Amino acid sequence: MLRHLFVAKNFGVPTLTSLRNFPGRDAKWCTEMYENLYVLHHQRARDKVSPDFHKKTTGLCGLYVNESPHKELRLLYRRILRVMDMIPAGNQYRVATEEIVKHRLSLVEEEPDIQKLEQKIGMGQIEEVFQQAEYELQTIRLYIQFKCWEPLVEQAEEGQWRWPIAPGP
Repeated sequence: MLRHLFVAKNFGVPTLTSLRNFPGRDAKWCTEMYENLYVLHHQRARDKVSPDFHKKTTGLCGLYVNESPHKELRLLYRRILRVMDMIPAGNQYRVATEEIVKHRLSLVEEEPDIQKLEQKIGMGQIEEVFQQAEYELQTIRLYIQFKCWEPLVEQAEEGQWRWPIAPGP
């Protein structure tokens, strides 16, 4: 069915044509994507920025402007810290991640201006920082699920942890 929407016969030779050339029965299919809930969600997310906000777009495909990043980052960073409590205290990943998250949480609580906060964090736009925090939370949950702090089941091969990879003596 899809093939006949994009290919029309021109004297027996299939050629690409525009969708507007097809009869009315196919015209409904052409507009269905605009009724798709996924498309509508992204259009609403894109269009919901208030007119007096300092930016209308992030300039990144699929990453929409967040008008309340302080509130959402605060909640997300606190959630990360709560989940980190499930990892043993001496674990190096936990120590390093907690240090970064606590530092960023303090910056979020201290700096009310979004643009200055972006500069202080130094990791791009605030929406990118929020996305990074979401990915970190997913990583922590996987880290806990697979108990990555436990010792290996069997001994690692000789030289597996040596870097750079080069033939040894």
